[in-house]
Formats: sequence, structure tokens, C-alpha cells
Amino acid sequence: MSATKYFTLEEANALLPQIEPLMARLLERRAKAARLSREIKSLLADVRLDVGGPVFAELTQDFATIERMVREIQSFGCVVKNLNAGLLDFLAVRDGREVYLCWRYGEPAVAFYHELHLGFNGRQPV
Repeated sequence: MSATKYFTLEEANALLPQIEPLMARLLERRAKAARLSREIKSLLADVRLDVGGPVFAELTQDFATIERMVREIQSFGCVVKNLNAGLLDFLAVRDGREVYLCWRYGEPAVAFYHELHLGFNGRQPV
């Protein structure tokens, strides 16, 4: 069993140059999978069809790649909170209590935190 990883603001920001390109690729792959899913939605609704073929195989590969990329990002010790928005949380201690340092893809740095139970809408500047 691994120990809980706590981040300082500096440690979280130091990881962004490694995490940001991974998140970019993850969001790109997620967008592609969403497009393919919309394209084949009507086929999936028809239970009489024996679905398969290259589009379904590609979508299956996309989902597997997305899962692998999420695990890769989380291997740094952070938590992927929302794939649609590219949200990551880094567990930290602030004023003696556990909080999440919060980063959204496209932001230049980790500059917000929120209480564990509040989420993104409860973000406050650090």
C-alpha cells in the first residue's frame, strides 16, 4: 500500500511541464472519442445489428488509450477530476487541513485550492 502523497504549491507547479502535454493529448483523444461516439450512436441503438468493424475498433482503442493516459497522469500523485475540463487536483495541507490544489488545463500555473468536499466551484486563490 502506498503512502498518501501531499504536494506543496511549488511541487505541483514543478510537475506541470510534464503533465500539461499529457493532458493536451488526453483531451485531444477524448474529443476524438466523443466525435466517434456521436457518429455511431444510431448504430449502437439498434440492438439487431452485430456491431463491429474499424470504427468500433478505433473507438475501443481510444477508450483504452484514454484510460492509460489517465493512469499515467495520476502516476505523478495527482487526481484527474474532470476530463471534459482538464481538471487536476493535488492533495495538500493548508492551515493544518487537507485541501486540493487545483489546476485546469490551459492555466499557466497551479494558483487555486479548494476544500476536499467543495470541488472546482469552491476554488479560491492560494
